[in-house]
Amino acid sequence: MGNQLFQKAREYVSAVEHAQTEEAKGAAVLRAKQALSSAFANSTTAEKVQLHDMQDQLEEMN
Repeated sequence: MGNQLFQKAREYVSAVEHAQTEEAKGAAVLRAKQALSSAFANSTTAEKVQLHDMQDQLEEMN
């Protein structure tokens, strides 16, 4: 089954890449940041490494 918060964070970070407008991108960035924060608290060490990578990816897109 996996960590659902982790999976949502991954989905939201991906949504930022595919946002069509700046408004949509801004909303997606906010959701992704919130999801990353929530997921981090409930993650394994390996997931935390991936979450940090996603956070870096998000910063590069923003």
